[in-house]
Amino acid sequence: MSEQELIAGIAKGREDAFEVVFRAYYAALCTYANSLLKDPAEAEEVVQGTFLSLWESRQGLDIHTSLKSYLYRAVHNTCLNRLKHYKVRQAHGTEYKSTNSEAVDATIEQVQGSELERQIATAIEKLPNQCQTVFRLSRQQGFSYAEIAEQLGVSVKAVDKQIVRALRILREELRDYLPAILILIMFKN
Repeated sequence: MSEQELIAGIAKGREDAFEVVFRAYYAALCTYANSLLKDPAEAEEVVQGTFLSLWESRQGLDIHTSLKSYLYRAVHNTCLNRLKHYKVRQAHGTEYKSTNSEAVDATIEQVQGSELERQIATAIEKLPNQCQTVFRLSRQQGFSYAEIAEQLGVSVKAVDKQIVRALRILREELRDYLPAILILIMFKN
């Protein structure tokens, strides 16, 4: 499929076109975002958010550059905004986590009882033990990486690696639900 066919396919809501673009650019965009943010988990969130935005705005999709340029520019701008907001939060001592958790809770409530929720629960159950424990402590119980590291007697970096691993496994397990699942995995401590 040509780039124009992919863009047209996404604009028409074709998940196969979206998946081709996702698979073609996801890893490279994560690497790029990580080079700016110096945080692999947050870099994944930025890229997932970019793809979510692409999917959500598909009907009005109007790309005047190459798709690659469009995606890199979107990731670049989001990373710069995150860095700017991080500095503001540090300066004002505000807590980003609670606002983010409220949005996630609202999203989770919307899908309760649905097929998607059952698939997510099943996928989480399939995670390796340590990975599952860290993921649940972070995403379901709201512990920070530092709190998890202390509780489990491991480094914060080890916790971060387990979260990245869990997200990677969940993304693969739930690839058929990609557009909907991106909403639920875009949060982090």
